Amino acid sequence: MRPARATQVSSVAPAYLLLTLTALFWAGNAVTSRWAPGHISPQVITTLRWAVACAVLAPFAGHRLAAEWPRLRPHWLRILLMGGLGYTAFNCLFYAAGVHTGAVNLALFQGAIPVLVILLNRLAYRVPVTLGQMLGVVLTLIGAGLAATHGDWTVLTRLDFNRGDVLVFGACLLYAGYTIVLPTRPKVSALAFFAAMAIAAFVTSLPPLAVEWATGHAVWPGPEGWAMVAFVGLGPSLLAQLFFMRGVELIGPNRAGLFVNLVPIFGAILAVLLVGEPFGAIQAIALALVLGGIACAERLKPAPAAEATSDAAYSQTRTRRM
Repeated sequence: MRPARATQVSSVAPAYLLLTLTALFWAGNAVTSRWAPGHISPQVITTLRWAVACAVLAPFAGHRLAAEWPRLRPHWLRILLMGGLGYTAFNCLFYAAGVHTGAVNLALFQGAIPVLVILLNRLAYRVPVTLGQMLGVVLTLIGAGLAATHGDWTVLTRLDFNRGDVLVFGACLLYAGYTIVLPTRPKVSALAFFAAMAIAAFVTSLPPLAVEWATGHAVWPGPEGWAMVAFVGLGPSLLAQLFFMRGVELIGPNRAGLFVNLVPIFGAILAVLLVGEPFGAIQAIALALVLGGIACAERLKPAPAAEATSDAAYSQTRTRRM
């Protein structure tokens, strides 16, 4: 008979892998957003990335979506809001914020997503917050901040907060809300649900694109721009969202949210590989802090019996609100 600890670790190992890959894809998206100006405009890439995701999904998920549509149809407004706010509006606000605020501010505010997930989960569903989760949040935030500032904490005293920071905070709040609502999705296959969400994201991206086009700010892609569209459409938009959805399903929003703070770490690593920036002690310490924070949240989580009781209460609360 396998030890309980070994069984528990093996059951969540897929979630760790999926959420780590999600953070890697999102870090790649951040790098792409810095390369995009001049090659493709924000709303054009937002619409095209979801057009690519929908096109790739069609042969695999089209029949599943059609078969399960009767169960999805009563939830069409929720799907439209989740896709429109969690996917399209998040990207629109995040890209717009990048025009007004710096990379350090973007990384630091993105590090607030795990905190927002825990707070919203507590307010909406009365999900208890454990000591391990709080310690994990603190350590991952320090690690993300270290990566964002490159070890120069005096940068924080020189930050100029502006409307871009309001926009990125709004984006993070939207994604945190999407994360805690995700476990309440309709009881259909993940593939059919995500296909419906991708269509919702594409449809809701069209009005902002029309505004960008009408105001003369649309930049249509050339060869480099299409390469970026292909990457963000297949990686951050398609695989990362599927991986994140499954990760939340396996270990819950609070624990899954901590993996978001791997994004600035992977961003630094990608900068080393793609741009030739140095990877030194600061980056190594930041990575260790984020991984240590995730480990604390996992190792110090409630005993299985207590966790099961908490999950049951969570499910009952969700059922009452559905």
